[in-house]
Amino acid sequence: MTAMLLKSRVVMVTGEVNPELAEDVIAKLLVLDNQSHDPIKVIISSPGGHVDSGYGIHDVMRFVASPVVAIGVGWVASIAVPILLGAVREKRFSLPNTRFLLHQPSGGAGGQAADIRIEAQEILKIRKRINALIAAETGQPEENVARESDRNFWMNAEEALKYGLVHKIISSISETD
Repeated sequence: MTAMLLKSRVVMVTGEVNPELAEDVIAKLLVLDNQSHDPIKVIISSPGGHVDSGYGIHDVMRFVASPVVAIGVGWVASIAVPILLGAVREKRFSLPNTRFLLHQPSGGAGGQAADIRIEAQEILKIRKRINALIAAETGQPEENVARESDRNFWMNAEEALKYGLVHKIISSISETD
């Protein structure tokens, strides 16, 4: 199955975003880019997960010379949104029933008070970085993104289109050309 997807230049980002998924996705993007500079389609259906792993995927989607098409399927939540934003705006799509979730990052800090304070400060930096990315890629004011993502902010495909997360809602792969 994976070999057939790669032959079709399709990469899947599904399930929890973690270092193993990021390594697999990044490797596939680099291999496909090395083979040719034809478009690579990245299908995203994820509840999110590890922020740095998500940013790694995002950055490599921008790094490769091949045009990258991102398609949201099912749900695109948390750090999966910045992964979707790894494609330029005109190459970001959603299937009709996809849902999107913006929210602030969470962490499981423990230990001494000083360590918890350091982790809390880092979470605030990550939140600001994610909000700035979403604002830059959607045209939304950063203050709006910060306010809306303070709690779970769900959008359906139409709302995500209006918000600027995606360029177009599609029903067929041929609509990405």
